[in-house]
Amino acid sequence: MSLQPTALAPIFNKKDIFGRQINIEDYKDKKLFIGFFRHAGCPFCNLRVHALTKVHQKLKAKGLEMIFFFESKESVLLRSTFHQEVSPIPLISDPEKEIYAKYGLEESKSISRNSHITSFIQTAIKAKFKGVPMNMPEAQESLNTIPAEFLVDKGLRLKKLHYAKSLTDRLDLDLIEKFADDSSIFDHEDKESA
Repeated sequence: MSLQPTALAPIFNKKDIFGRQINIEDYKDKKLFIGFFRHAGCPFCNLRVHALTKVHQKLKAKGLEMIFFFESKESVLLRSTFHQEVSPIPLISDPEKEIYAKYGLEESKSISRNSHITSFIQTAIKAKFKGVPMNMPEAQESLNTIPAEFLVDKGLRLKKLHYAKSLTDRLDLDLIEKFADDSSIFDHEDKESA
């Protein structure tokens, strides 16, 4: 079941793969981007993480923090130099998908094989060029997890929810930066959903 804008972000308090306790309530006075990704070898997700880490310092200077979730086990993420280098952004392993479920993520049974193969080939080329990991899923990981991204305002109020419709469907980086500058950009959406 998807969440709704203006709701409070579901609470979590988990250790990230770097051993830091990440309690979302510690972010209540900040703006926050929360990204839910597939498995550690997913090139679509790793390209997105690569893009987000490139703008992390710029967005942090504007008051926006980030937290990333992967469905892979911590040991799998820690084997990857790429994922280790995500720090200082918290990276939380959630193989049981406990937090995924709290945020309304579901598995998709309707990914078109033809469009998936075409976009996979294009993405694989980009991933190889940028040096991001690309592997088949390991145990407990799924090919059907569809990513989601959330922009959370101060007070842990959800401002923008983006449940991807495909593996390449993500929030525009410019939109995330606009939110970092002024979280009221989504206020008209709040009124429409009320």
